Amino acid sequence: MKIAFFSDIHANLPALEAMFEDMKITQPDALYCLGDLVGYNIWPNEVINAIRSRGIPCIAGNYDYGVGRNSDDCGCAYKTEEDKAMGAQSIALSNQLIGEEERAYLRTLPAHIQLEFQLNDEQLFLLMVHGSPRKINEYLFEDRDEKSMLRIMETVNADMMFFGHTHKPYHRIFEYQTDKGTAFRHAINIGSVGKPKDGDVRGCYVMLTLNEHSDKHDKDSIQVEFRRFEYDVEKAARAVEESVLPDAYADMLRKAY
Repeated sequence: MKIAFFSDIHANLPALEAMFEDMKITQPDALYCLGDLVGYNIWPNEVINAIRSRGIPCIAGNYDYGVGRNSDDCGCAYKTEEDKAMGAQSIALSNQLIGEEERAYLRTLPAHIQLEFQLNDEQLFLLMVHGSPRKINEYLFEDRDEKSMLRIMETVNADMMFFGHTHKPYHRIFEYQTDKGTAFRHAINIGSVGKPKDGDVRGCYVMLTLNEHSDKHDKDSIQVEFRRFEYDVEKAARAVEESVLPDAYADMLRKAY
């Protein structure tokens, strides 16, 4: 079984459309969206409706949570006053552009989705969150202390945890002991479809492959692929520049930071 996970589209319709085109090649059996459909670009309604029309299960990102409630706070951890002021312009435009039906959709998105697989003698639990299980806007960066990551995953009984929010993809595997021997937990940041921050301007999503032998005691039986795809970055960047949004957001798309 192949399951695709994607996140952090941030109203970048050209990127989302390119991802769907790429999925015609990868042919996932199921798709899940981990939130942040809106913000930072001009197509919040089009992105929301592209996901809704396909019946893709979706959880709320911090931006979705804010816009869904017509708030002026996106829950973003901006580091400088300049970044904070730019962010205020972004959420103001999102609140201005979004339709009431689309806003209502964002407001009703769940906080997380959990899947349980029964592939062999043991259950395999998969958890989807936006930031972390503890908080929608908590950043789980790649350099997070191993003990802290294990504790977070143990608390929610996650053998596999998929999340976004940082826009920087990674896959970390943590070893621990059970009464049946060594087992592994997988922490997978799925990166960003529409606003990458890892220096690669291409969009990113993750493909998980499971089979009847997938087991938490065999780390290689759980296959995770980071799929990068090209899209019309200039179209998305020009849309920013032609709007009231700060031009810096266009530069971020062109340089992926």
